Amino acid sequence: MAIPEEDLPPAWLRDYGDIEADISKMEEFAANLDAEVRQNYAPHLDYLREDVTAPVPDPAAEFVELFTFLETHRAIQQDSTNVVFHYRDATGGFAQAAKEVSENYGKADAFALARVKEVESALDKTSAAQLPEPGTTTPAPVTDNSGVS
Repeated sequence: MAIPEEDLPPAWLRDYGDIEADISKMEEFAANLDAEVRQNYAPHLDYLREDVTAPVPDPAAEFVELFTFLETHRAIQQDSTNVVFHYRDATGGFAQAAKEVSENYGKADAFALARVKEVESALDKTSAAQLPEPGTTTPAPVTDNSGVS
């Protein structure tokens, strides 16, 4: 029996494959990224902040265009500094999230796979798992309706 069209996903999504995640590799990548950021990125943040936020003298008030430019420049300096520090913090958060996912669900796939294997093994021992030979039909089930009026 086919699935009705309205119950199918959008046509442009139907040929997409499954998405698989290797949780242990994700945790390893996140830990390495976090270590890299802590060792080789974070130590330079203060120097970077000093360079990016270096004060620029105010121009003469008559030079409106330059004054407006410098206001925008200062806002961008602050935004850039915020992003640089946010990257450090977000990387640590990503590493922690990957570790938590790994701790909570790292064994879930192996457990689910073991359970599926057990079910498949049990079904293989029954006639339920055996497909009929091509060109043959399976007999219709016998129903005893005696005593039903």
